[in-house]
Amino acid sequence: MSHGQLSNDEPVIRDLRDFDARSGTLVERLLFNNRLAIAALCLIVTALLGYQALGLTLNAAFEKMIPTRHPYIVNYLANKAQIAGLGNSLRIAVEVEQGTIFDADYLETVRKITDEVFLYPGVDRPYMKSLWTPSVRWTGVTEDGLDGGPVIPDTYDGSPASLDQVRVNVERSGEIGLLVAANYRSSVILLPLQEKVAETGKPIDYHALSGRLEQLRAKYETRNIHIHITGFAKVVGDLLDGLREVLVFFALAIAICAGVLYWHTRCARSTALVVLCSLVAVIWLLGLLPTLGLGLDPYSVLVPFLVFAIGMSHGAQKMNGIMQDIGRGTHKLIAARYTFRRLFLAGMTALLADAVGFAVLLVIDIQVIRELALAASLGVAVLIFTNLVLLPILLSFTGVSAVAAQRSLAAEQSDEEDKHPFWVFLDLFTQRKWAAVAIAASVVLGGAGFLASLQLKIGDTDPGAPELRPDSRYNRDNAFMVANYAASSDTYVVMVKTPQFYCAHYDTLQAVDDLESRLQQLPGVEATNSLAALAKQAAAGMNEGSLKWYEIPRSQNMLNSIITRAPRELFNQNCDLLTVYVYLKDHKADTLSRVVDSVEAFARTHDNSQIRFLSAAGNAGIEAATNIVVKRANLQILLLVYAAVIVLSFITFRSWRAVICAVLPLMLTSVLCEALMVALHIGVKVATLPVIALGVGIGVDYALYVMTVMLGQLRTGMSLSQAYYRALLFTGKVVVLTGVTLGIAVATWAFSPIKFQADMGILLAFMFVWNMLGTLILLPALAHFLLRPTVRAGAEAGIQAGGVPESKAPAVA
Repeated sequence: MSHGQLSNDEPVIRDLRDFDARSGTLVERLLFNNRLAIAALCLIVTALLGYQALGLTLNAAFEKMIPTRHPYIVNYLANKAQIAGLGNSLRIAVEVEQGTIFDADYLETVRKITDEVFLYPGVDRPYMKSLWTPSVRWTGVTEDGLDGGPVIPDTYDGSPASLDQVRVNVERSGEIGLLVAANYRSSVILLPLQEKVAETGKPIDYHALSGRLEQLRAKYETRNIHIHITGFAKVVGDLLDGLREVLVFFALAIAICAGVLYWHTRCARSTALVVLCSLVAVIWLLGLLPTLGLGLDPYSVLVPFLVFAIGMSHGAQKMNGIMQDIGRGTHKLIAARYTFRRLFLAGMTALLADAVGFAVLLVIDIQVIRELALAASLGVAVLIFTNLVLLPILLSFTGVSAVAAQRSLAAEQSDEEDKHPFWVFLDLFTQRKWAAVAIAASVVLGGAGFLASLQLKIGDTDPGAPELRPDSRYNRDNAFMVANYAASSDTYVVMVKTPQFYCAHYDTLQAVDDLESRLQQLPGVEATNSLAALAKQAAAGMNEGSLKWYEIPRSQNMLNSIITRAPRELFNQNCDLLTVYVYLKDHKADTLSRVVDSVEAFARTHDNSQIRFLSAAGNAGIEAATNIVVKRANLQILLLVYAAVIVLSFITFRSWRAVICAVLPLMLTSVLCEALMVALHIGVKVATLPVIALGVGIGVDYALYVMTVMLGQLRTGMSLSQAYYRALLFTGKVVVLTGVTLGIAVATWAFSPIKFQADMGILLAFMFVWNMLGTLILLPALAHFLLRPTVRAGAEAGIQAGGVPESKAPAVA
């Protein structure tokens, strides 16, 4: 029998002496005739890779989470050394509940915090800013001309007079709304971070950094002092903290899957083996990652569960087949070989489809997604061995309990003689009336889902860190920052390139001012800052503070005088790069799109040989680039994964009609999943982009198992109803079992403190269940109109002549 033909009509052989060990393919003989050696080898590999898994690290890197080849990020990285602090940075706001910041105790607390965080590993110290750093200065007009100095001078001693001087200096510093809240009840310590710790050359340990920040918070918070911390490093740190709870959900998923599988089989040994082989795949994966120099991050940490879930799905099919044969009296070794023959090609194709669903993510130019795709593809490659080979071999040793086998056979015979109401209901969809209703309902659902999916947003749909719950400590801190500072934590920075020493030229500053004026009109833009804005303020200050002079001076000498006192973050040493800071209310997709479109339109009309406006630095600029890459990749990934699934299905079925029956239900689920994302306000972003591709890759498993059995029966001359019913009894039961079980297991993620994990859980649960329903309802409905049992011409002639058909596997029309 070929691997592609599924049937349970093999002869019942109770004694190994009656079985030809030389039967089957070369692969089957090689594996099962050496099964003891292979089992021992797997045990050794599991021990070695389990030891290797102990060296697995869990961390994240800033540059791994951004599309480094996108023009915006290329611009940022090319100028990163000259605009340090505009990418990965932390903001620590120290708030006083009673009184103002002009208090000796408050300022002493800020000084202590500043001194402490200054020594943190990975801090880009020259660009650090707080009220106590010398780089935060004031400039004012006095009777002797322009004057200035540090906001907190060397003469500060905490006396009422010195506190009054600090207040005056703050008001003249231009830092209100930036480092100091407008209500004078909080100030910010800005901590730019390097990608690697200078002293060690190693990446920043965000988990350790987050822990130090929490210790800092606990150390300095009092009834009157509150500390708020925002920034990429804190988000990642909170995610890594929350991932400990992911292990709880992983254990819960294992318990649910094992419990439901045991309820179905009533066989402890086979259930334990299915769970064990799926866990062996996870151990092999976790051991291979550090061996290949890879680790886990907040996104790829979900991969081990997906590998386990896929393993449980395929393992249940193998166990079901072996249990049915043993129930008929077949020897356990022979039953294992029969099941290997029947399910190898369908299982291999399904796992290849899973691998493709992961591998297509490699087209996304974001390293963290590529590493997720690599880890997941590696996990599926491991499953090909552990579930298609190791599990049947282990079951050939242990078999299943006699009670469970007899129970399975009795249930099958009962279903043959007295059909279960649920199978009777599903069988209705092989009839024309019910098939037409199912297809019509699917068309309506698909149309409504498509219209809804047109509203799908690219990027974040909520303020703050959407990876975390809205009521998380981080998002409450972010809300405080947005409410109290014009210079929010969401900063979009435009880089303006000019010839050397041309950054302070009037024409340059005038163009920058025009850009600022345009951006300030956009919804979601709270404030802007640049050398042009400073020049206007300085011009008024140099003319006795008269607002009549509040414009960019045309005198180059005056501009040169202004630039000598300008903060260095506004331009670089060679005066050939300016930065335009755009402070946003949030980093929602709509807000970023408006800013990007406005800057791009401005650049198209104002770029010339002397000046170029380049996007983008700042966390919002990087987020905008990421959204652009995700938007392009979203459609690209779907096209690639469906193309691969179609090719693999055609190789398996050798029938384009069968491919249509298998793939159309998947497409309906994809459309409805996007509609669900719109309803739940979930945007397409780095965290959710893999879900639809994974849903297609994993969802096709159901169709492959059911369709392969149907085709095998149709090619023996059975009617569609008979073929579908046989498929339901042989693999359909397990499709229902795994679809519901995995749907429930991942649905528990909805309670995770990590919101993107909760989102993925909801979406994956939806796709697991809907792909199952599509396979059980829409697939037979489509088959009614597309598939017909036929016999080959030679066979027909033989039948007409009164003979026996030459082949029992005729083609399917």
